[in-house]
Amino acid sequence: MFKIWWDAMRPKTLMAALSPVAIGTILAFRDGVFHWPSVLAAVLASTCIQIGTNFANDYFDFKQGKDTENRLGPTRATSTGLVSPNTMKWAMILAFALAVVFGAYIMWRGGLPIIVIGVLSILCGIAYTGGPYPLGYNGLGDIFVLIFFGPVAVAGTYYVQALTWSPTAALVGLSPGLISMALLAVNNLRDVDEDTSTGKRTLVVRFGKTFGKLEYIVCVLGGFLVPGGVLVAQGNLNGLGFGLGALLALPLCRQIVTLEASKLNRLLGKTGVMLGVLGALFLVFWY
Repeated sequence: MFKIWWDAMRPKTLMAALSPVAIGTILAFRDGVFHWPSVLAAVLASTCIQIGTNFANDYFDFKQGKDTENRLGPTRATSTGLVSPNTMKWAMILAFALAVVFGAYIMWRGGLPIIVIGVLSILCGIAYTGGPYPLGYNGLGDIFVLIFFGPVAVAGTYYVQALTWSPTAALVGLSPGLISMALLAVNNLRDVDEDTSTGKRTLVVRFGKTFGKLEYIVCVLGGFLVPGGVLVAQGNLNGLGFGLGALLALPLCRQIVTLEASKLNRLLGKTGVMLGVLGALFLVFWY
C-alpha cells in the first residue's frame, strides 16, 4: 500500500516544488535575511501543494476519461483500480488542507501577498486538470508551470524571509520555472498520441512534436542561462559558472530529439535532476 501511494505522489516531480524554495532561500541567505522557520514552512507547504496537485491529476484524469490503456507514463492509481476515486479525492483534499496548515505561519508572517499566492497555487493545482476549463487540457499548463514554479515560488520564498520584494528574485525565478516547463514538455511529448485521442489540447498537440522538442531545448538551456546572464550583466563573472549546467543539459537536448516516446520516462528523471543541479549552482556561484 505504501508503494501505491508513494508512486501516486510522483516523487520525481517533487523537485519542481523544492527547487524554487531552495533558490529563494539561497538568495535570502546571501542577502543576510535568512529566516529558517519560514523556510521550513515553505518547504512543507509547497511539497503538500505539489502532492495535492498530483493527486488531483490522478483523480480528474480518471473522471474525465483521459487515462487510457495506451498510457506510456507512470501508472495512475485511480485508473488502474489501485485506489478508488473517492479515496483519491479525499487524499487530494487532505494534501491541500495540510498545505494550508503548514503554510499558516508564512501566511501570518507575510500577510495578504502570501495568502493570495497560497490560494491561487491550490486553485490552479486543482484547475490544472479539474473544473470547467482545465489548464492542462487547453495548452495553458506550460504558462502555469513557468509562473508558479518560477518567479512566484522564488520571489515568494524570498519575501517571507526578507519581508520585502526582490525584483532580482523574481527575474532569476524564471530559471526553475523554465526547467519545470521542460519537464512538462517531456510529459507532453511522451503522451502526445494519447492526448490527441482523448481531446487534450496541450501545446505539443496544438503545434506538433517539433515544437515540443524546441520548447524543451529552449527551456532546459534557458534555465541555466537566465541566472548566469543576470550575474554577468551585473559585472559578476560568477555567472559563467551557470554555463556548466547548460553543458550538462546538452546531452538531454540531443535525447529529446532522438528518443522514441516510450523511452522518454528516463529523460523525465534526468531533467528532474537538472533542477537539483540548478540549485547547486546557485549555492556555489550566486554571490
